[in-house]
Amino acid sequence: MLSKRIIICLDVREGKTTKGVKFKGNIDIGDPVAMAGEYYRQGVDELVFYDITASSDKRDIIIDVVEEVAKNIFIPFSVGGGIRCLDDMHRVLDAGAEKISINTAAVQNPDLIYSGARTFGSQCIVLGMDVKKVNKTPAMPSGYEIYVNGGRTPVGIDAVEWAKKALDLGAGEICLNSIDADGTNAGYDLVLTSLISRAVSIPVIASGGAGTPEHLKDVFRTSDAGAALIASMVHYGHYTVAQIKKCLSKEGIPVREFI
Repeated sequence: MLSKRIIICLDVREGKTTKGVKFKGNIDIGDPVAMAGEYYRQGVDELVFYDITASSDKRDIIIDVVEEVAKNIFIPFSVGGGIRCLDDMHRVLDAGAEKISINTAAVQNPDLIYSGARTFGSQCIVLGMDVKKVNKTPAMPSGYEIYVNGGRTPVGIDAVEWAKKALDLGAGEICLNSIDADGTNAGYDLVLTSLISRAVSIPVIASGGAGTPEHLKDVFRTSDAGAALIASMVHYGHYTVAQIKKCLSKEGIPVREFI
């Protein structure tokens, strides 16, 4: 069995790492470059940086942060927020990121997934999906709807159907964000993660709700997720990466080497 990846998310707003609950009430909690360096030293497998208001505010991408992070860490990291075209992707990769995460722009222009995968390779293209539970209808058969603009705007697209379409267009990975679970520390949406991870053949990153190592164990055992994204549980010092990996290893979950 392939090792499960632990990925730390740093939401960035105006150059600062920020954290909220269910995509609301964000407060600044630190410097993203310094925090990235600390998590790298702790042994995290990957990092992801999201400029959470770049799309809604129609701002440029955080190239200065990307360049500084690339100078200080030597593990894969992805960047999302404000990426709207191939030129933006090129700038992010040139600045040192290994992957590009697209969300709102992909919904507005699905061909961006295809063009990005064809130009840079599918391994570089991560589809970010911000998803909220809704009533099941013929138009929303999974009971989960896609939202854009930092989780603010519903678009009437079924989450499972969008994941399948993204796969067909060339996405190499999906980061699946549960708006309902985000920041709650109550655990991942296991139903949502199972639905998406079993509907596509590319890696799925479970995101939203992690509060304890038990939550990561649950999502890995009940779904086909290849990675788990965490934030609050490390940002606020409740756990280190090594502690999380040791807990998972004791439960028989394969993880990469930890300190």
